[in-house]
Amino acid sequence: MAQSLRCTGCVPPGFVVIEATDAGLAVQITVRSTAAFSPCPVCGGHSFRVHSQYQRLLLDLPLAGRNVHLHLQARRFHCDVPTCRRRIFAERFDPDVLKPWAQRTARLDDVVHHLGLALGGRPAGQLARHLMVPITKDTPLRTMRRHGRPAFLPPSAIGIDDWAWRRNQRYGTLICDLDRHRTIALLPNREPASAEEWLLDQPQIAIVARDRSGAYAQAASNALPHAVRVADRWHLMENASHAFLDAVHKPMRQIRAAIGAATVDPALLTAAERIQYEGYLRREETNGAILALAKEGVAIKEIVRRTVNRHGIRTPYRG
Repeated sequence: MAQSLRCTGCVPPGFVVIEATDAGLAVQITVRSTAAFSPCPVCGGHSFRVHSQYQRLLLDLPLAGRNVHLHLQARRFHCDVPTCRRRIFAERFDPDVLKPWAQRTARLDDVVHHLGLALGGRPAGQLARHLMVPITKDTPLRTMRRHGRPAFLPPSAIGIDDWAWRRNQRYGTLICDLDRHRTIALLPNREPASAEEWLLDQPQIAIVARDRSGAYAQAASNALPHAVRVADRWHLMENASHAFLDAVHKPMRQIRAAIGAATVDPALLTAAERIQYEGYLRREETNGAILALAKEGVAIKEIVRRTVNRHGIRTPYRG
């Protein structure tokens, strides 16, 4: 049976509670606006003359682990401005509290927006249901599109590199703001002309971190001759790694022998490594036997017959 509740402090600002009932799985709160007038959405004039009332059903932040349904008694007003083309309009509220045509309060919509930014679509929808916010997996995505991207702040230090739309087939250019650690531009290709055109619109850039490609170096040199061009951290490590490998490639056999890397202790191997190591030993033994027979001038068919008999090698079937 529904019970009466006192939820005056739970509703968004600008509303007053008329009635609140506990319906078991949800809390139903009937509210109305405390404003005496409403601005016209076309001309902006304030109207005090009420035309009629209607009810809006809204979702709000959960209360004590239960959904909150707001039954808003909204009003329609007459617009008395003679030059306005709108004669009757629905009541407007503070956008920070409730947006036109919204089915959720602004504070609940903000929670859904941040869930979408943090988790994406499906994970955000699953977590929201645990938080008693009944939404689908598409709701966070729609909310993020509606909120749009944050305002673009001109960067002073950028990183530029290529990225794959489809590996080995189509590549683009990725530009990051190194101060804010976020991607600010995705170019459709990695041509120097495209990068140069984008850089020409950002003359305030003082530092350009790039890869070892000469294309981006040329674009940065033409568009930002005053900027300092440096190699980014990943490519510095990549360069150092290549230099080290080139230095130790030729004496690698002697280095392994000196540090004992060629010696394998079977007692220290795992079960999977032991199986792999035993297979390696069998192959080495078979290869040694084949090479010894070949040095003695034994025919290939005879080598196959002897090695199959001795080592159990299976020759491929030839139909």
